[in-house]
Amino acid sequence: MSNQAPNQARVIPLRPKTTPAPAPAAPVAPPVPTPKEPLFRDLVGDVLRRERLAQERTLKDVADAARISMPYLSELERGRKEASSEVLAAAAHALGLGLGDLLSLAQTELTRHTLSRTRTTTGTPYNGLCLVA
Repeated sequence: MSNQAPNQARVIPLRPKTTPAPAPAAPVAPPVPTPKEPLFRDLVGDVLRRERLAQERTLKDVADAARISMPYLSELERGRKEASSEVLAAAAHALGLGLGDLLSLAQTELTRHTLSRTRTTTGTPYNGLCLVA
């Protein structure tokens, strides 16, 4: 008796074996994206633009008064650039505001965004009333 292996051919498939596709699962609703908090530069830019337009002033006029370039002021208003405190103060003063006034208005905008986001995520109605003790 010999200890030789049986004479069998080895088959190498040209295509991989296909497995049946799994049954489709029940459709899952996509998660509701949580709204992002606004960036500080966007809030400040909105305030600067709103104040400038309320005074019916041009970008050039305010930029000249603040001693900053008109394109830079435009980028600030659009939230494209982060400004230093000196630049923000200059822009605010050119609009007849103090730096504290500008930041206070930006904080009011942030509060408004936060309240609207809280209202939509919690589902709790908010009627705008606030009781103070």
